[in-house]
Amino acid sequence: MKDKNDIFFSVNIVFTIHMAHGCPQKCLCHMASKTTDCKNRGFTEIPAHLPPETQILQLQNNRIWRINQNAFTGTPLLKILDLSNNSLSSFAPGTFQKLRYLQVLNLTRNLIHYIENKTFSFLPHLKELDLSSNSIVRLPETFGNSTGNITLLSVKHNKLQKMGRVLLESLPNLKVVLFKDNPWLCNCNVFGLKLWLESFLYRGGISDGIICATPGIRKGKDLLKVPYELFGACPLMTAHAHLATTHHHSFEHRSSPKHSHHNEHGENSRLSCEPKPKPKPVSLRRAIATVVITGVVCGIVCLMMLAAAVYGCAYAAITAKYHREHLAPARQHGTPEEKEPFERCLA
Repeated sequence: MKDKNDIFFSVNIVFTIHMAHGCPQKCLCHMASKTTDCKNRGFTEIPAHLPPETQILQLQNNRIWRINQNAFTGTPLLKILDLSNNSLSSFAPGTFQKLRYLQVLNLTRNLIHYIENKTFSFLPHLKELDLSSNSIVRLPETFGNSTGNITLLSVKHNKLQKMGRVLLESLPNLKVVLFKDNPWLCNCNVFGLKLWLESFLYRGGISDGIICATPGIRKGKDLLKVPYELFGACPLMTAHAHLATTHHHSFEHRSSPKHSHHNEHGENSRLSCEPKPKPKPVSLRRAIATVVITGVVCGIVCLMMLAAAVYGCAYAAITAKYHREHLAPARQHGTPEEKEPFERCLA
């Protein structure tokens, strides 16, 4: 009985100390670890009066559906923010921009449908961003300014069909990226992602791979194992643009610490899967004209060969007749000088 009283007394002392430091009601504030534990408390918004020295804020397993723009103004030293298993669907611009020291942001198991451009701007120390187990159908071309230090990105268990390579290239320090359980559409739009993923893995990156969901002939196949020949229907210019952009970005990452982003519509225009242009039908008139000209030329050549043959035959006949008429009698009678050697031989 005494032990229970001691425990109750200790809890009361801790609670009183927490209240003195401005710990929100229903939360537990651990000053030694600078952790504020507000999980499983039924909150619908970020609680007010958070201790300013808080570095770890646990808000998972609540019913938070919105975040006010000034919700984290009083906790500028926050490093780990866990908002998993809530009801968040979108974020106001600048929601997280006050958290300049934030390193880990967990947004798993919410109701997020899309992420706007620059949602996570001004988080220079952010290293881990977990967006898994939502309903995300679209990702932006950039998460925001100063987000180049992200090393882990998880978008698994969402509804993504495609993902822009520009976004991934804006994260030069990425070491782990998780893609699984998304309905990936493996057509021309995923060609650039395939090239990026091959390069990423070659550099030592870690990924769980991309499994195609559509079209049917590629369903269940690992994107990395889909031969390039199966993308033959994609315009050649699209493939060349992807390859050229890959070399361009790799050069930028090596030569400059700051990564310059493409405009928002440039990559989309390059990644658009345009139908392969059909070959133009052959002109019937051109074909007939070609045949006629070829026949005329061949006929002329044949006539010239025939004329040459007739001329040769006539010349041969005339020459033979000349020999018969003029040379033969002379050979038969011969001169005395011509006959003498012959008669001498007979003697």
